[in-house]
Formats: sequence, C-alpha cells, structure tokens
Amino acid sequence: MPGASRTATERAANDVSAQHTIQVAGEWRAAASGATREVLDPVDATAFAVVSEGAAVDADAAVAAARTAFDAGPWPHTPVAERAALLRRVAGLLERDRERIGALECRDAGKTLEEGRVDVDCVRDAFRYFADLVMNESGGRVVDAGSEEIHSVVVHEPVGVCGLITPWNYPLLQASWKIAPALAAGNTFVIKPSEITPLTTVALIALLAEAGLPAGVANIVTGPGATVGARLAEHPGVDLVSFTGGLSSGTKVMRAAAESVKKVALELGGKNPNVVFADACATDEGFDTAVDQALNAAFIHSGQVCSAGSRLIVEESVRERFVTELARRAELIRIGRGTDDGVECGPLVSAQQLSRTEEFVASALHEGAVLRAGGERPEGPGYFYRPTVLDHCDRSMRVVREEVFGPVLTVETFRTEDEAVTLANDTEYGLAGGVWTADPGRGRRVAARLRHGTVWINDFHPYLPQAEWGGFGKSGIGRELGPTGLAEYRESKHIYQNLAPRPVRWFAG
Repeated sequence: MPGASRTATERAANDVSAQHTIQVAGEWRAAASGATREVLDPVDATAFAVVSEGAAVDADAAVAAARTAFDAGPWPHTPVAERAALLRRVAGLLERDRERIGALECRDAGKTLEEGRVDVDCVRDAFRYFADLVMNESGGRVVDAGSEEIHSVVVHEPVGVCGLITPWNYPLLQASWKIAPALAAGNTFVIKPSEITPLTTVALIALLAEAGLPAGVANIVTGPGATVGARLAEHPGVDLVSFTGGLSSGTKVMRAAAESVKKVALELGGKNPNVVFADACATDEGFDTAVDQALNAAFIHSGQVCSAGSRLIVEESVRERFVTELARRAELIRIGRGTDDGVECGPLVSAQQLSRTEEFVASALHEGAVLRAGGERPEGPGYFYRPTVLDHCDRSMRVVREEVFGPVLTVETFRTEDEAVTLANDTEYGLAGGVWTADPGRGRRVAARLRHGTVWINDFHPYLPQAEWGGFGKSGIGRELGPTGLAEYRESKHIYQNLAPRPVRWFAG
C-alpha cells in the first residue's frame, strides 16, 4: 500500500468547522447537549475533524425553522426564474471550490481524489439540470373540460418541509439529488447526512447561504440516524421524507412516516447483475472491454456503490477464460490513500464495513464459493480490503442474495438467454443491471425483460441527471433525478374555474 504522504490538495480537506456543524435558521451552532463526534480518516483510522452530535431536540429546532421559512418566508413564493438563478449560482460556487470539496470528499469517504472531483462535477450538473427544468416548464397543464365556460388547470406546488436523510458512500452526490429538486420546487428542508461522512454536506449548506438562500430554507443536523433521522421520519411537521440507505433502516423510516401519512421516497440499494454473453467476448477488443467494465462495475469506490455490479453472470462457454483474466487484473488493483499517485481504490469507510465484508467472504467460502482473487486485508493500518472474486457461486449463498457494500464480486453462469434473465431477476432488489452482447436485438430484448430501474447495454454505471433513478422491489419507492425526481417534491393541485356561473337547480328550493 502506498505511503500516506499529504499533498496540498489533501491538506485543504482539513479546512472544516471543528464543532458548529448544525445550522438552524441560518445560524451555525453546536448540539444542544454539547455532544461531539470525531470523524475518522478510513485510510489510517485517525480522527481528522470534530462535528456536532445532534439529537432529537436539534431536529425539532431545525424542523421548526424550516416550517417558519415555508409558512411565512419568501422562498415558496419566489419566482421560478429567481429560484433557478440561485441554483445556478450554487453550481458556480461548486465549480469554484471543486478542488477543496473534492479533496474533502476523498478524505471523508475514502475515495480517490479523482472520484471526489467527479462527484463535485456531478453535483454541479444536478443543480444546473433542475434549474433548467423548472425554467422550461409551462404555467400548468390545461385540462379540457368540454366547455368554453370552464377554465381548468393542474398546477404544481411545493410539498412543504422536507426531511432529507443521506448515506455515507456518496454523501455530497446524494445530498444534491435531494436538495436541488427540493429547492427548485420551492420547499424548505432539514438534511441529516450520515454521521460517518458529514463534512461535504456541511460544506454544501454553507455554499447555499453564500449563494443567497434565505435563512431557514436549508437546515442541517449532524448526528445519528437512530435519533436525528428517526425524529425527522416521525415528525408531524415534516411533509416529506426522502431516505437513501440500507433496507433495514428504510423500512423503519417508512413505518415512522406512516403515523403522520407524509410522503415517502426511498432508495434502498441493490444486488445488481452484470450479464455477459459469449458473443460480447468473440473478439479480443470485446473480451478486453467486457472484463475491464466488469472490474469497474464491481470495484469502483471499493464496491461501496448502491448500483455496483456485484453479481457477474457469465455464459458458461467463456466463464473460465473470463474469470481467470478478471481475477488476474483484480489482483493488480492498486489500493491506498486516494490522493497518492497511482492509487485506484481506497479503503472501506469504517471498521464496521470492513468487518461486514470479511464476514460475507467467510460465509461464501464456507458455503462452497471458490476464491479466485483477494479475500484478505493488506498489511498496515486503515480499513482496506483487497478486491475479491468469488467463483462457483449460486443463489443459495448469502453473498449472492444480500448487499455486501464492499469489493466483492460473485460469479454465476448460464447457458441460455432465458436462464440469464431468470438469474438476473432472481433477487429481492431491482435497482440496476448490465447486459453485454454483440447482438443489438438481444441487448434490447434482455433489457426489456429485466426488472431493474436502470439497465445498461454494453456499459455499466453511467447515469444522467435528466433520467430517472430508482429501483423495483426492495430497492425502494419513488425516483430521483429527471422530471419525476422534481415531481417527488411537489403536490398537484387542480384549479377549476367556472367563467359563467349559474344556479344548478339540483334542489327544488
């Protein structure tokens, strides 16, 4: 593992507030209890920042501020053009601070520096997209009532106060997928980032204020999901809760939200198939591309990606050649601190995630999987785990059924197209999947049969802010991004105007 040398870019990641990471009504403050939490660098498990450890009382204060800002403040009634202009200013500030915030994301989440920079670019693009989307909308949908005396229109209004709960793997990106449409629609919000990786969300809230967002519209409470997140989900003053995270926590959020019948949007991960047909490997170039993309699908950000292609489903006739080359390349992946030259993969985010990954691999080997690469920690400090390839897997194994969220790739095989589709759909989740084939007709045919919210044909991982993101089954409910991602933060209102009212005479009188 490369040494832990510090660059000027990385040192910029230390430029964070030590304790006052809760913002309520435009004021940065410590937790009401005075409690704090250390933020650990996953490279060496040392503390490099201290944040406020909020609790339910802090969440209550933030919701009250957001409620006042929505009910009595200017933001919900701000003209669309002004809201869009603010989102574009935020995008410009992200571009200005790309290096600083990218380095902070790298340090906080264990990503490579280039991944951190790309995340900032994607966040910038999300703000620009939702700014453009609201600007290009009409004033409402006119409904033909069948009479010139009736004017009928459906308009869209903000939901109100939004509780936003984000995960630790893509803290800044996932925050933007919620914040940008929430603001574009005219809502106010309280966001709770993961207590493990809160720092870039704190930085983003500061940029919103710098861009001119009125006080109280954006509020943040750093703290645990069990207290702050749970309170936002159940709070009667919250009109919508949007949660991205694990299945178990997502079901708790949904149950808590049911009491007040608030709107709920959930993105709960996936167990994503990457199906490789033999014809995709018929040429040397095709084989090289499919292997390269299988590595990218499984091991980017150490597999800590909700859409990771962690299930390789490869046609039997090419399985041995494919897996042999895949394992060889996996062993060559360079792991280390994300700011070091040549590093391709960083650590897992926490000791808990490292232990969980080890447990999954041990369970798979006990159940009969064959280790082809990785399967161990490297020597030295930090939460590193070598990219791991497990061959001869099947659906009876826990590692194939459950989301690992670590650098672990399982291999299954098929003989026919129908068998490939059956295997790919044999999951409780349905977030994303990939299909590799040289036959365009087969690619479209298989994609149409897969029960997953995003299907890539001859690619893996790209997303577009203008295209909806979300899953089938236990991958969640609702969608982020695209027009539907904006609609999640709105209520539809039908306004029916009679231009020539007259007595109905239903009752004789």
